[in-house]
Amino acid sequence: MLVTINKMELTVLTDNTVLQGKNFLGEHGLSIYIEENDKKILFDTGYSNVFIKNAHKMGINLLNLDYIILSHGHYDHTWGLSHYLSFYSSALKQGENIKKPVILTHPDTFKEKFKENFGEIGCFLSKDKLEKNFNLKLTKEPYLINENFVFLSEIPRLNDFEGKDFIGSILEDNSFKNDYILEDSAIVYKTNQGLVLITGCSHSGICNIIEYAVQICNDSRIVDIIGGFHLVKASNERLVKTADYLSKFSLNKLHPCHCTDFDAKIFLSKKLNLKETGVGTVLEYR
Repeated sequence: MLVTINKMELTVLTDNTVLQGKNFLGEHGLSIYIEENDKKILFDTGYSNVFIKNAHKMGINLLNLDYIILSHGHYDHTWGLSHYLSFYSSALKQGENIKKPVILTHPDTFKEKFKENFGEIGCFLSKDKLEKNFNLKLTKEPYLINENFVFLSEIPRLNDFEGKDFIGSILEDNSFKNDYILEDSAIVYKTNQGLVLITGCSHSGICNIIEYAVQICNDSRIVDIIGGFHLVKASNERLVKTADYLSKFSLNKLHPCHCTDFDAKIFLSKKLNLKETGVGTVLEYR
């Protein structure tokens, strides 16, 4: 009798930094490629076509995806989607063997977003445009991708020290309102040792994300977290409370990147086992 051993491998395609010695491109954005057995997922698309160029250098086929999962609607996570549509359509016209992926995200991801003195900060592609080219799954509720992967969708914001700030404005009911990025989400992968969390920017709060993941998966063991922690110029109070909260878990390691600044990494490293993360990082979990 054959026994299937689940193994998940993820590769950072886009990040603010590139691992030393790696001949890849970096930018202010995030994109992570994930494989588990025959399941292939792209989590976020960064700011430009950097993720496509880096994937090509790494020998990763982005035309065979099952899912493109978007953590939220901001430009540094969704503007690469326009480049992917061009890449995908070109391959389709040339008769290449490709798969039509499901785009999985929260409904608010495609709402218009603006920031003063910056302009458009939301996704360039509309829901209607994407529906004509891909399969679209929009949900505010947790979504089971398979027995091991869960997309958390909308995260309850319970802690008083995070997830309270707004960035720019969002178009709702024909008027612009402060945007608290309620769609901000993450993926959870279940291993035999516990949960691996893959985050985009953690606008909802990294501790809130953990709380919800533990609740949804009924497992309080956290193996690792990789992604943005939204700790940029964070107050000392927030850093202390975040570090104290994370220290409650038996984290094997921690991979903060993208929107986690240098000071935050230094602070967290005093209590937690932080690992260097950037374009070219490859992690494996069983």
